[in-house]
Amino acid sequence: MAAAEPDSKPFFSLESYHVSEELGFILPDPLQELPPYYQPWMDIALRVPELVHSHELRFHINKMPQLSSQFLQKHRELRLAHLALSMMTMGYMWQEGENNTVKMLPHNLAVPFWEVSQRLGLPPILTHADAVLANWRKKDPEGPFDMENLEVLVSLPGGDSTRGFFLVTLLVEMAAVPALRNIPTVINGVRCGDAETVARALEVISQSLQDMTDKLKLMQVYVEPSVFYGIMRIYLSGWKDNPCMPKGLVYEGVQAEPMEYSGGSAAQSSLLHCFDELLGVKHEAKSGAFLTRMRNYMPPAHKLLTQDISLQLSLKRFVQQQASERLNQAFQHCVTKLLALRSYHINVVSRFITVPAARARQLRNQSQELEGEMISRAPTALEERGTGGSGIMIFLKTVRDQTKGTLLPETSK
Repeated sequence: MAAAEPDSKPFFSLESYHVSEELGFILPDPLQELPPYYQPWMDIALRVPELVHSHELRFHINKMPQLSSQFLQKHRELRLAHLALSMMTMGYMWQEGENNTVKMLPHNLAVPFWEVSQRLGLPPILTHADAVLANWRKKDPEGPFDMENLEVLVSLPGGDSTRGFFLVTLLVEMAAVPALRNIPTVINGVRCGDAETVARALEVISQSLQDMTDKLKLMQVYVEPSVFYGIMRIYLSGWKDNPCMPKGLVYEGVQAEPMEYSGGSAAQSSLLHCFDELLGVKHEAKSGAFLTRMRNYMPPAHKLLTQDISLQLSLKRFVQQQASERLNQAFQHCVTKLLALRSYHINVVSRFITVPAARARQLRNQSQELEGEMISRAPTALEERGTGGSGIMIFLKTVRDQTKGTLLPETSK
């Protein structure tokens, strides 16, 4: 079939979207220190796990000085401030578990957190952009980007498993970089009617999706399911769609009415949103609405990228119009690899949430002495939910099934 009519739009580029050529959505070289004026924040943020353990975090935050955010000038200063303030907020909220939550975040934390959030275009809660994208350093600056050479800047309760959870997720982001770099190649190739260029770029994206799945498999090496479920998970939870906090949270000094924000979720990563838009994955109403809402938890430039990819000419239609076996195969492989990544994520969620939740229910039903069992400390309200507030297994399986529907007709059986 004849090539598509060349499109006269300017070439699509990642330059204006804060996407790094080497690191993708990851923040390059995050700062490790704020200006000295903000040392009271960092002194507490760096001690969140131990202060939660000793039940003293709320006390320390309540007597923290009221600091102005106006001396934070550069983007990376704002990102470190948002990371520190969000980690303190999660510790403050969940220090005593699900049964002794607070209704109000104190003025000296709430106001600067709100101000920094407004300047960044992020919500005032811990997001994927904080805990993963802006929360890393290399021990040896010249060394490799791997688990042995990476460290988090700020952490939450859960020890090595928390570190592992954040850093494995970071490695998944890193594995996606070749795919991100090739998204403009695909878009521009479709515009020019260049089937060979599009096919080559899709082959790179397929390999990258495979590499993402391989990195995700490191979760079972570096994260202990009972620690994730029983200790860490509550600190990623938000105050929207959470029965523990049905009305949300008042940010003192910001507004009198409580506000609702979702907790951390893999759906806050821009990666799969970009791939979905590129490949033309269409989500059903309920899961689609949740995914769209999660875009409000991304840095604005990354959210804009996902939206702008959705406005491009249809890749799937282009593939179907071309008489190219290589292009057909490359597209099918891409969708298949995305499907495999989502299927493996379901496997991870089962191992880290569904199985421990069943064990915790079993222990409660047997009315056993639970103190020795870590998973029994987990919040019962979150048993069937993701920390972002979604009914997790139904959601993930629906999203996977919608991805399957993107396969070209002849193999969609």
